[in-house]
Amino acid sequence: MRPKMGNEIPKMGNSLPIAAVNGAGLSYEQTIAAALRQELGGTNKAIKTLVRWTGAHDRTVKNWLSGSAGPSGTHLIRLMRSSDIVFDAVLKLAGRDRDMASGQIAEAGELLKRAVRLLERLP
Repeated sequence: MRPKMGNEIPKMGNSLPIAAVNGAGLSYEQTIAAALRQELGGTNKAIKTLVRWTGAHDRTVKNWLSGSAGPSGTHLIRLMRSSDIVFDAVLKLAGRDRDMASGQIAEAGELLKRAVRLLERLP
């Protein structure tokens, strides 16, 4: 049996150890669950919405909301497409929140330019 190296990803289990990366001490699954609950709550309506957004089974969605499992690949992309809060959470997990902020600043700048143009048209 080969000795386990410090940087290896565990071969068993379904929890991704990102707690040290996101700074809040939450795992990937917990972070996504918190984002989903923040956006949709934990109701049956939330489950139906997530099923519609992702095409996942309702039991799978319940596991996401509870934090016992996180979405993988395609489901995560579909969630990020539909939810800005999940998108932001994934960027933070990846350590890219600065990129998110610069995008938001650019968007705010465009909105301000449009607002100024509208104000200039007023009598």
